[in-house]
Amino acid sequence: MSSTITETEIEVPPLPPPIPQAPRPPKKLKPARKQVKPGDVVKTETVQTGKEYNIWYNKWAGGDREDSYSNKTKSQTRCNIKNDTGLTRANTTGMKYTCLFFARGCCPYGWECEYRHTLPTANEDLPDSSKDCFARDKFADYRDDMGGVGSFNRQNRTLYVGRIKETGTGPETEEVVARHFREWGTIERIRVLQYRSVAFVTYVSEFNAQFAKEAMACQSLDNDEILNVRWATEDPNPVQKVAEKRRLEVMGQEAIQARMDPRIVDAMRAVRALEDGVELEDEGPEVEEPQDDDEDEDMEPEAKRRRIENGPSASASPPLSQAESETPPNPTGLLSADTLEGLKYFAEIRKRNGATAAPQQRAPPPVVVKPAGLGLADYGSDDED
Repeated sequence: MSSTITETEIEVPPLPPPIPQAPRPPKKLKPARKQVKPGDVVKTETVQTGKEYNIWYNKWAGGDREDSYSNKTKSQTRCNIKNDTGLTRANTTGMKYTCLFFARGCCPYGWECEYRHTLPTANEDLPDSSKDCFARDKFADYRDDMGGVGSFNRQNRTLYVGRIKETGTGPETEEVVARHFREWGTIERIRVLQYRSVAFVTYVSEFNAQFAKEAMACQSLDNDEILNVRWATEDPNPVQKVAEKRRLEVMGQEAIQARMDPRIVDAMRAVRALEDGVELEDEGPEVEEPQDDDEDEDMEPEAKRRRIENGPSASASPPLSQAESETPPNPTGLLSADTLEGLKYFAEIRKRNGATAAPQQRAPPPVVVKPAGLGLADYGSDDED
């Protein structure tokens, strides 16, 4: 017999402790410096090896599979977060996107740049979710080589890192990869495929993964190799699929709770509890009743307080003259104190009288049989002719 395992039965192992970012960017920002001078970076065109020119994709077809993004030419510049982070015009204009050339280490504008020269944060809300942190439009699907900007249909936080020169064991290679990639953000986990020169780096934030993909493209680690950094495909491991689904659910719940007014939530809980006849654990704020100086010595301190939601039972305890002289307490939520007392009063009445009778079902309206015909008189004509 074949038994199927549901998602609730899959046990997700706890994640290892995340690898914190290091070195940390400076707390006090200065005007951003110019990473390069005009003319320092010499751009070399990739040699076309194709035989036919595709006017749709604007490149040669049928040649080498490697494109200009994954070429085997080492990048001439590299970003240094500790030295290159600084203030730009974007900090005064309100621009929230990061400079692409700053990530690649070749921005010649410095503090005059119209984009930010800082690492994107995990809790930062960008204006458009269909764009990456560099303001580039995402697409519905990934490229065949998993390069480019990426897709807006899936939140991808994992990078594929190829062409790694392994000179030691798996843990040693993992330590080298972590030391170079932790500069761009906090890493959730790293998986190294030993003897295959491949590693998968998963960041805590998708924005950090987008930044690291551009910052480490065609860069080197410790052995003067040229990395091939691309987006990773979806992990086929069912445990990781369930863990990612639960993580997205938790993120959605936290986002909804953060945007909702807590007073509305408390008011809805109070109304539902009153309708169901259930007494909430949190009874609300306490209000002190005004007492005379002579009665303070005789009455206990506990009798000096009452709950707002206790209804008419609490209001019947003090004398009539004293209850009339009380000033109504200020409402602390959307519902006033009088409204809460009224709801409590009706809930007590319904509890004493028992369950309410079921509402009577109305008879269905009679079916009107229309005469057969073309129905020419249905168009509101008063003249039969």
